[in-house]
Amino acid sequence: MNLTLSEGQFNLVYNSFSFVIASMGAALIFFLLVRNRVAPRHRMAITLSTLVVAIALYHYLRIFDSWSAAFTYDGTQYVQDGEPFNEGYRYVDWLLTVPLLLAELVVVLKLTKDKTRSLLVRLTVAAIAMILLGWPGEVSDPDSTARAVWFIASMIPFLYILYVLFGELGKSLERQSATVRKLVDGLRYIVLVTWSIYPLAYLAPTFIDDEATAEVARQVGYAIGDVVAKPLFGLLVLGIAMAKSREDGYAPALDDAHDDAELVRS
Repeated sequence: MNLTLSEGQFNLVYNSFSFVIASMGAALIFFLLVRNRVAPRHRMAITLSTLVVAIALYHYLRIFDSWSAAFTYDGTQYVQDGEPFNEGYRYVDWLLTVPLLLAELVVVLKLTKDKTRSLLVRLTVAAIAMILLGWPGEVSDPDSTARAVWFIASMIPFLYILYVLFGELGKSLERQSATVRKLVDGLRYIVLVTWSIYPLAYLAPTFIDDEATAEVARQVGYAIGDVVAKPLFGLLVLGIAMAKSREDGYAPALDDAHDDAELVRS
């Protein structure tokens, strides 16, 4: 695909990628700093949140560089005559981060071992299937039926994920506190709303006739979805972990004082 973008179109995508990089970097530092503010038994969920934004940060740095290398400015517009833009970075990122995102939610709830294992296995398999089935359509001709076929195929595991989150997982929340249930509801609706951005961006080349506009809409849509689905999702997971830590009677100040005392004695 050889695109010609106006200055504004190129810079909109360029700045969107830059914003995602800044967001992932800030979230990475924040999650590292606050990890010890939750009880040790809930820290695995924060570790997963940290890993998600770290993986996304790396891949967006690669996406940013690939986008920049793909275009040349001729004085009035940007022409795609450089190295091919590598869309694969995004799908590798999703292949790694989407299962981890779902694992964050399951792990932080501290359900029974059997329930946790069952949810993790089913959600991971569905997430991987969703990403892998979406890739062939992503790289196909926008005007071909292949894109629509692969879109429908990838939506099947997506709908299954929603079924698990809103159906089966909902039944497991009865023993959770009202605060935790409210936060989990927020997480589930973030998945529903933000993950709906991705199908819209995916189908942009199909419904938007202008090739340049469609590509800009797709890239910016994916960028918005990633910012909301990863750092914001991680913040709500952190909220759940902190709420459950308070319910467990965990006091970070006392824990810090204990660590300081141990350091002095050593």
